[in-house]
Amino acid sequence: MKNQVVEIFNKKQAIIGVVGLGYVGLPLSIRYSEVGYKVIGFDIDPSKVDVLKQGKSYIEHIGSKSIETAVAQGFEPTSDFSRVSEADALILCVPTPLNLYREPDLSFVLNTTDALLPYLRPGQVVSLESTTYPGTTDEELLPRIESTGLKVGENAFLVYSPEREDPGNPNFSTRTIPKVCGGYTPECLEVGLALYGQVIDKVVPVSSTRAAELTKLLENIHRAVNIGLVNEMKIVADKMDIDIHEVIRAAATKPFGFVPYYPGPGLGGHCIPIDPFYLTWKAREYGVHTRFIELAGEVNSSMPDYVISKVTAGLNGLKKSINGSRVLVLGISYKKNIDDMRESPSVELMEKLRDLGADVSYSDPHVPVFPKMRRHKFELKSVDLDHAVIAGYDCVLVATDHEKFDYDLIKSAAKLIVDTRGRYQQSAKHIVKA
Repeated sequence: MKNQVVEIFNKKQAIIGVVGLGYVGLPLSIRYSEVGYKVIGFDIDPSKVDVLKQGKSYIEHIGSKSIETAVAQGFEPTSDFSRVSEADALILCVPTPLNLYREPDLSFVLNTTDALLPYLRPGQVVSLESTTYPGTTDEELLPRIESTGLKVGENAFLVYSPEREDPGNPNFSTRTIPKVCGGYTPECLEVGLALYGQVIDKVVPVSSTRAAELTKLLENIHRAVNIGLVNEMKIVADKMDIDIHEVIRAAATKPFGFVPYYPGPGLGGHCIPIDPFYLTWKAREYGVHTRFIELAGEVNSSMPDYVISKVTAGLNGLKKSINGSRVLVLGISYKKNIDDMRESPSVELMEKLRDLGADVSYSDPHVPVFPKMRRHKFELKSVDLDHAVIAGYDCVLVATDHEKFDYDLIKSAAKLIVDTRGRYQQSAKHIVKA
């Protein structure tokens, strides 16, 4: 059966099912459509499905034109999971957040898998792309799939291939980012390579699903640890009255042995603030205490409080307290030039300021209305900026440095600027580096 499955992928005769049409699943669906595969996109949110059927996008950096083209090419968004049996491949792109105790929450993965089970049939491949701890694929997905009577490696196939999307990055796309793939058996790996080989420029095979799972964690832990290092360096440099951004720019001129990482108000996005804790949790099962990773987590988690201390100091210089001050937060997405709000440190800053009694507003050209979030609630709309509006605030907090902001206007109008992103290189009396 393996050879038949590989052949239909290589000939682009397979039907691809993508489960979860968010920042990972939607561009993947578009890519499969581009090269000629029939794609069925599954999502439990009927409002997303309705928008996509109209050829429109709900993600800013994914243009509606690409959705319209994909639909014209046969892309079918649906909430009808009974159609799972039509697909030859089922690619799971669902969230893997942390719970309130900062432990892995696999409910989205497991509930989605359970929803697929009644419709699985021989000849299908299931690929998990959600970031998770080593062992998830073979400990959680494998027994569920085989509970249906299928035998993985013989008449069904199971792989893990972690997503590597970087929303809004113009230099890399779904097609050009190399794709790691690990199979539960050698036969599974061969099917996985055929699944992705027609749509990704370079597929990187590894020996197992566990190796692929740990690869994804290592990538993001590497970033989290280095960001933790540079965030700690920022605090040290500030005490010494040295601009850390100047230091990073100078160090980055070294052509070897140094990779620049940049400090900020905290970690954001779905990967870097979350992924390290998937490994620290799993490592405890093996009696390993991941001190280095946890230390970086402590440093990064403390950065919002450091920023608040800078806001406090800046307002004190104006003989004002945070309580009662009007504070404008610039940028609430987790990184610049996108609308992705996942784990944004800006939101934590807004909550801390509100809890201290500040009158908080925000301006973000990419997020016109504060979205509904599971753990955060603000009834706010983005403020349009002009000289008078900016001057009306006691403090302007640069939390996400979107290119669309007029930084010269902000500098000329603001009474106080707290800059967490190193946007202002020249010192000024009313600019506080944070």
